[in-house]
Amino acid sequence: MSSAKVIKMKMKMAIQLYKFHEPRLKFAYGQMTNDPRDGLTLFGPFDKGKVDNFSVGIIGTQEGIRRTKDWLKRINKPIYHTSSDIAKPFFPGFEEAFHVQMNLSAIPVIQIDSELLSTLYRYDDNHVRVSEIVNLYIEPLIEFIKEGEKIPKLWFITIPDMVYTLCRPKSSVPKDGAIPVGIKDVYSRKNKGLFEDEIIMRWREAYYYENHFHNQLKIKLLKHRILTQVIKEGTIAYQEYTNLTDKRKAQKREFETAIAWNLGTSIYYKIGGLPWKLGDIRSGVCYVGLTFKQDDTNSDTRYACCAAQMFLDSGDGIVFRGRVGPYYNPNTKEYHLTRESAKELITKAIESFKKENQHNLPDEIFIHGKTYFNDEEWEGFKEAVDAKTRLTGIRIRNEKIFKLFRSQNYPVLRGIAFIQHSRSAFLWTKGFIPRIQSVLGLETPNPLSIQIVRGGADIGDVCRDIMALTKLNYNSCIFCDGNPVTLKFADTIGEILTAGPNENLEILPFMYYI
Repeated sequence: MSSAKVIKMKMKMAIQLYKFHEPRLKFAYGQMTNDPRDGLTLFGPFDKGKVDNFSVGIIGTQEGIRRTKDWLKRINKPIYHTSSDIAKPFFPGFEEAFHVQMNLSAIPVIQIDSELLSTLYRYDDNHVRVSEIVNLYIEPLIEFIKEGEKIPKLWFITIPDMVYTLCRPKSSVPKDGAIPVGIKDVYSRKNKGLFEDEIIMRWREAYYYENHFHNQLKIKLLKHRILTQVIKEGTIAYQEYTNLTDKRKAQKREFETAIAWNLGTSIYYKIGGLPWKLGDIRSGVCYVGLTFKQDDTNSDTRYACCAAQMFLDSGDGIVFRGRVGPYYNPNTKEYHLTRESAKELITKAIESFKKENQHNLPDEIFIHGKTYFNDEEWEGFKEAVDAKTRLTGIRIRNEKIFKLFRSQNYPVLRGIAFIQHSRSAFLWTKGFIPRIQSVLGLETPNPLSIQIVRGGADIGDVCRDIMALTKLNYNSCIFCDGNPVTLKFADTIGEILTAGPNENLEILPFMYYI
């Protein structure tokens, strides 16, 4: 394996392990660190000074609006940790970390009727309950956007904890006090009757959406191009909850800085900022993550939605929404694109790359997927690329059987790899991290199984790239993720796109999906 940055370690066993260096991140002034929180604190975001000050709006109950305003004021000041745990560094304040200001002097608000919300909690039909609660939030928001003159850049959707509890796929309400609603006959849910009132029509529409508050809200707002940040009241105002013991409040306080870092980074990214970029990524390379999600709205179980996202060497991601088609094979239980769809996907990726790189073609395209690429879809991929562009297919899966154990108290180091041969490796993207003196995850770390299934590349380069791509999650601010952002974000896109009808949705930046 050709790499000077790989440290070889001989074991007592007949195998050899390799330790990859931790990928660096680049911040303002070209400064680099391993931990994004260090970089933002010391130097500021990568595009420091290039993002304009912005305004925000809040939609929630009266209490939710008050709590959100209090929290926004609080994160503009330093938040200190109560212990000396270096895995949870202090938060210097939003303006200090990101060098941009929120206009908190005149925040537009939309108040939700808390009594009506309490009534909707009792609806016994999951689909109707979730749909009505989502509509309670988004209908006045859409109306405000249509009529308003000064539109905030970002809206905070502040929800009581009860919305989170009762608006997920497996949620249910107690039978005592439940309000019977919905269309019980499955046939009537999808077939319009001769005489229907507006309520029945709304209920029928509810069955075309996933009964998941966050996903349904996001897909309903995509066509309106409204940026939102969903926040639970219990996350930002747990200290006001009388049902929590002092011990439980102290435990939650341990995560105050982590919440501020995560939400602060997400806010900055959603207003168009780039918090950091990869410091050592190779130029002329792009990575396409490809995932599939079953389309439950189609009676044919073969139909699935293909979601993809491309990441450039700049560090930012571009969303592609593949077609819904018969991509699932119930016999092999695998997903594969048609030749036409595969060609269309890579063609879009190349066009986007050229726009960002002065019309130059990429030197290499790495396609990350969870299954093997069959001959038909690979031929489609190849038809889209120029002869000068090298195309490589990488299969990445979470390994659950093969494990490594250390004799010390801590588990295996992050970055350890067992190279089986020139086209296959196990890579530990989770594990003990010396910088934060902590472990990513609570269980014995499992590796990623990485295989070069099509094309050719150096397995060391592939592992290093995947390590780097675990550090590009702009929806949070942690040292790293366990999975590369190519697959993690494509999964998120698929979750949103299959939460409801998506035929007429335009392709939007990833910030609209999270």
